[in-house]
Amino acid sequence: MDFSRWNTLLHQYVDSQGRVNYLAWKQEQPDAIAQWIDRLEPCYYQRDEQLALWINLYNALTIAAVLENYPIASIQPRIWGFPNWLGFLWFFYRRSHLVFGRRYSLAQIENQILRQQLQEPRIHFAIVCASIGCPLLRNQAYQPESVHQQLEADVGRFINNPDKVRYDSVSGILYCSQIFKWYRQDFLKGTPTIASYIAPYLKQDAALTEATPIAYLPYDWSINQQS
Repeated sequence: MDFSRWNTLLHQYVDSQGRVNYLAWKQEQPDAIAQWIDRLEPCYYQRDEQLALWINLYNALTIAAVLENYPIASIQPRIWGFPNWLGFLWFFYRRSHLVFGRRYSLAQIENQILRQQLQEPRIHFAIVCASIGCPLLRNQAYQPESVHQQLEADVGRFINNPDKVRYDSVSGILYCSQIFKWYRQDFLKGTPTIASYIAPYLKQDAALTEATPIAYLPYDWSINQQS
């Protein structure tokens, strides 16, 4: 399991804010991701190895799909002012990617492997959809020996980003990313409410309780590109 090539690409084209230099990546190394994936060896992996592997693969395949179609403003293109849900569904559900001799959609990797098989809710702060509204893309690969520390850091970074989570002390409302709404069932497996999931990570001085009301922030589908 060699993530060094993927790690190098992330260092080269992703900044500390998770923004991607798609233009340079496409001009300089458009096939580098496919070449790295082709060299991966299929074998039996332990859980932490699988976790690091499939998070890296999900992010790599997402970036590769954007590079193929770049320049684009969003993975959710609009036609006559309305969201083109067919394009969105194609990107995540219909488009397939060859990995280890089998074809997977991004939705299959996320839902069947990372969520169902590996049962890891923290992946929602690590896998990216190439949009500003999703978690920041790390500029380093996930590694089996450090994947849990990396995921914990991802959760903390996401929850302490006021664009994703913020508490209004005047109204008493906790404003959250739509991710907490879409994947609510994953977060509530080990805690009674979304507020109680967020509370241990939030550094803002907030008196969160299980009864704290939640409101969801608009989701920014703009591409996570460097300006």
